[in-house]
Amino acid sequence: MRPRKAFLLLLLLGLVQLLAVAGAEGPDEDSSNRENAIEDEEEEEEEDDDEEEDDLEVKEENGVLVLNDANFDNFVADKDTVLLEFYAPWCGHCKKLAPEYEKAAKELSKRSPPIPLAKVDATAETDLAKRFDVSGYPTLKIFRKGRPYDYNGPREKYGIVDYMIEQSGPPSKEILTLKQVQEFLKDGDDVIIIGVFKGESDPAYQQYQDAANNLREDYKFHHTFSTEIAKFLKVSQGQLVVMQPEKFQSKYEPRSHMMDVQGSTQDSAIKDFVLKYALPLVGHRKVSNDAKRYTRRPLVVVYYSVDFSFDYRAATQFWRSKVLEVAKDFPEYTFAIADEEDYAGEVKDLGLSESGEDVNAAILDESGKKFAMEPEEFDSDTLREFVTAFKKGKLKPVIKSQPVPKNNKGPVKVVVGKTFDSIVMDPKKDVLIEFYAPWCGHCKQLEPVYNSLAKKYKGQKGLVIAKMDATANDVPSDRYKVEGFPTIYFAPSGDKKNPVKFEGGDRDLEHLSKFIEEHATKLSRTKEEL
Repeated sequence: MRPRKAFLLLLLLGLVQLLAVAGAEGPDEDSSNRENAIEDEEEEEEEDDDEEEDDLEVKEENGVLVLNDANFDNFVADKDTVLLEFYAPWCGHCKKLAPEYEKAAKELSKRSPPIPLAKVDATAETDLAKRFDVSGYPTLKIFRKGRPYDYNGPREKYGIVDYMIEQSGPPSKEILTLKQVQEFLKDGDDVIIIGVFKGESDPAYQQYQDAANNLREDYKFHHTFSTEIAKFLKVSQGQLVVMQPEKFQSKYEPRSHMMDVQGSTQDSAIKDFVLKYALPLVGHRKVSNDAKRYTRRPLVVVYYSVDFSFDYRAATQFWRSKVLEVAKDFPEYTFAIADEEDYAGEVKDLGLSESGEDVNAAILDESGKKFAMEPEEFDSDTLREFVTAFKKGKLKPVIKSQPVPKNNKGPVKVVVGKTFDSIVMDPKKDVLIEFYAPWCGHCKQLEPVYNSLAKKYKGQKGLVIAKMDATANDVPSDRYKVEGFPTIYFAPSGDKKNPVKFEGGDRDLEHLSKFIEEHATKLSRTKEEL
């Protein structure tokens, strides 16, 4: 029995040792695996951190800073002024801008403080592009403390530099003396905008500055902390005054307009107030202010020799006073005087260049139509009759037109201003109309394709393929907007007020044919036969 017990005891001890060894090895192996897994995770986290750091880092390419979705907000949030370009790598206009933009960036980086120029690849950073309504390339915007404003300046080095230096300053200039205000009134040529405040720490002043930023490209803003100036203007601190220079004031309108401004006043309220009173009852329309002041329609324009210099001011104001008498009774219209030499082309298009009259008048309406007053001796009564007839819809528009072609039997029909209604607006026919410019390179490239297209559908009696020189002819319908060349519309029969614009596809025979077949109502054969 004893030898057997001894054997069993030894066997038991052996099993215990084996279990102990197995137990010791198991945890070591698991521990090692866990450690390896942790190390792998740490390495992955480090790689992610490196990638995030790369995204957050603002890199530079030829002086231009490169922004993306990760670093954009942090970068622009605390910058007083940043010019940003949204671009597409394939965009030809972007490639043309690039060297000028880079040279401007290097120049502006030398200033103290520097003005950063940055760029965003809108095709890669699609969220940013969408956020700022980027629909074309390049799109440039100015950011001030993270807030976007449209850039409307030049696109070459020196123009960009000068424009951005101007934009980087405060939006409103301080007026220190009463003499400055008096000079604005005596010699000024544009609306005078002055905010009167207690000091730079005044919340109303800060709000005024923010609002001024929104309009700084179109208007000059001023401010003062002077009680002497406030007394002269007959306003209190915390008020905004908008008034016209003396030469544009009249007995039919207030000398000035006032608005209370507080720290809680909305930017939009200040903006609306300025825009409402920016024009006098009858202002001076010039080439230099046309795009920023006289876009509202209907616009009543009186053309004559306008000259506000000392020797001719009395004559200029004599005719302007005649216009004022009518303008006061039609507040829904904008009235302006314009020098006949400055607008010689417009006067000619109106058919008034050889009217024989010293003073002529016209009305430009919302749809782009132009109405000319019949040449006769000008006075308040004749102008009032003209404006009243327009209001009642009794006037016929003047249509700029080339001569009607004597022979128009080619595959592509030539449309001019006088034949637009009879050809394009013919309710019984489908019409494909191309608006082109003789100097346009893209139009020249399209011409052989367009001719082939017309020959392809020559047998279709219900379909007209046509073209029109949009630089030499008026487009009588505002439904056919031409904002670039070439512009192509399909005018379906029976629905001429809803033309379909060709966009997005290649201007080749295949895509233009497909466009026609998708929208045609008069094709006599099936697509397969075509």
